[in-house]
Amino acid sequence: MNPSDGRKRIRFPKTNRPIHKEFIMQKRTFIKSLAAVSALGALGLLTGCGEEKAAADKPFRVGVTAGPHAAIVTEAAKVAQKNGLQVEVVEFTDYVTPDTALNDGALDAAVYQHEPFLLNFNKQKGTKLANVGNAVVQPMGFYSNKVKSVADIPEGAVVSVPNDPTNCGRGLLLLQAAGLIKLPEGIGSEATLADIVENKRNLKIKELEAAQLPRSLDDALVAVIPMNYVISAGLSPQKQGFYFESLDAPFALIIIAAHQDRKNDKRVQDFVKYYRSPEVKAFVEKTFNGTIKPSW
Repeated sequence: MNPSDGRKRIRFPKTNRPIHKEFIMQKRTFIKSLAAVSALGALGLLTGCGEEKAAADKPFRVGVTAGPHAAIVTEAAKVAQKNGLQVEVVEFTDYVTPDTALNDGALDAAVYQHEPFLLNFNKQKGTKLANVGNAVVQPMGFYSNKVKSVADIPEGAVVSVPNDPTNCGRGLLLLQAAGLIKLPEGIGSEATLADIVENKRNLKIKELEAAQLPRSLDDALVAVIPMNYVISAGLSPQKQGFYFESLDAPFALIIIAAHQDRKNDKRVQDFVKYYRSPEVKAFVEKTFNGTIKPSW
């Protein structure tokens, strides 16, 4: 506790992995973000869902998850400010509250989710949220410390994939796209190991918790890893990755969401334009070194 201002300081453990300074900044403002979320929630109750929530002279409020998305939207806010739109970045620590706040009118946009998540949220919660623009791509990919291409994967190689239902199916679809296995036509991301109908190289495919996949590279020849775990483990897509989901893969593509009644509002469209600007593209490419890619 700092006696001069009464604020609790957050200390970070030492690490040998590089930490982007933007991430540190976001963590230092975490307590303030919680207060902002509470304030926005109260505002949403006062304004109601169907009205125009923010007049032209009010900040355009964007919900994000802490970390990369907060850093990218903060950069987009700089571009927006130069063009006359004041953007307020509001951090969340879960995937439910931002969409709830967006539907209730406490937020004007949200950037953190892929479209399948948003569509399922609408279905489960009865919300009316829409995809108003593509943001960045966080592709799942093949990683290895020993091989550099699909062609180098020998018969009988051990391949580890995530064990949660969505990411397991997603990983199997990527293995199929690489020509390593075959699944029933049209099965989609619900595919399981039991659904594999062809495995010409007799790969030994093993399921692991997604967080354990980077460490499995000591034993498995190839691991199929979601990008968020690549980032947290400090892996390099350039040095250890060699086959990735396409830029338009539905589970890899992060979207910009807004309430469907406001998707054509000028301020919403302006924010999408500023997010997808050359300045933000350059920031993403420089900051994340290929772990996160612009979709434009």
